[in-house]
Amino acid sequence: MRLLHTSDWHVGRMFHGRDLLADQETVLGGLADLVVDERVDVVVVAGDLYDRAVPSGEAVSACTRVLDRIRAAGARLVITPGNHDSAPRLGAFAEFAAAGGLHLRTRIAELDRPVVLDDAHGPVALYGIPYLEPEPARHAMLIGATGHAGVLTEAMRRVRDDLARRADGTRSVVLAHAFVTGGDPSASERTIAVGGVEQVPGAVFDGVDYVALGHLHGPQRLAENLRYSGSPLAYSFSEARHRKSVWLVELDAGGLAGVERRELPVPRALSTLRGTLDEVLADPAHDGLREHYLSVELTDHVRPTDALRRLRERFPHAVHLDWRPSGGPLAAKLTYSGAARGRSDHEVARQFVEDCRGREPSARESALLREALASVANEERAELAQQRGTRVA
Repeated sequence: MRLLHTSDWHVGRMFHGRDLLADQETVLGGLADLVVDERVDVVVVAGDLYDRAVPSGEAVSACTRVLDRIRAAGARLVITPGNHDSAPRLGAFAEFAAAGGLHLRTRIAELDRPVVLDDAHGPVALYGIPYLEPEPARHAMLIGATGHAGVLTEAMRRVRDDLARRADGTRSVVLAHAFVTGGDPSASERTIAVGGVEQVPGAVFDGVDYVALGHLHGPQRLAENLRYSGSPLAYSFSEARHRKSVWLVELDAGGLAGVERRELPVPRALSTLRGTLDEVLADPAHDGLREHYLSVELTDHVRPTDALRRLRERFPHAVHLDWRPSGGPLAAKLTYSGAARGRSDHEVARQFVEDCRGREPSARESALLREALASVANEERAELAQQRGTRVA
């Protein structure tokens, strides 16, 4: 049996305000071509099919078209929810979907009831462990164990018990959405640390032929049979160097026979630049980045005016901008009360302008600040006098 291990599709996700739905449908729809070319029997999605618990209608439609293409290419699908999904919504009509080859494993009570598929060597049991938020999960499973490690340990105990009751030679695959110790996170994953340590040891998953992990967005191998496929697209600039891919998993009569990487297309590359605004705009070496998503760190001593608009004139897909003056922090790291203590309103206002602009106010600007503060003070005195007069009357 040949499986395609995927995860973290995050259909409907935005990238710094840019709609990724068309790119997602292109890349994910291409999985259907892999199914045909590699003779894939099953495509698994180890959590985070959607980016939101209540996805938009457009996201649902795009996802449905992708799943239809994969199914039409000849593969069955097994999907389990991640921390971004709503398990009850994702699992709606699961029994009807299974009849068409789409298996949605979303219920904690059924995590030890696998999807059983057969090949020339016999049965393969695919267990879908939905994302287990520790407190609700432990109450649902009626256990005293706490934390991510506790609930996943109990889940895997139930999986192994079920597997032990099956016929000899039954091979096993587990889908799980978790942060396994040794995994390398990126900036785009939502933390799952709730009331404790979010990581779980890899040994929790011992005893099965292959574990298809989801949650971390970089493809990685923790053990030969324990892997993250990563997300199919980059969802943060921390993923710029990722080689987005899926794992092609082959099972033979003895269990895991091999795992190979299959890289995915990159709809739009990610790049970062650093320098002054004039340097970034003028350097011909950056010509090749015009069609990239771009994050720019500006080092100008004074914050440039309208910088992002000017950047987009040359780089239409510049989506993120930081200003980090080359001289380092411009003001001491003080609390507000510490910065204002012992200073007049005029001195505080001057310092504020300097911190924001990267230079001291000019004499003219300083005079305008003084005039504005005096005007406000006069208005406050007049208002106070009026209030006192009203009370006397």
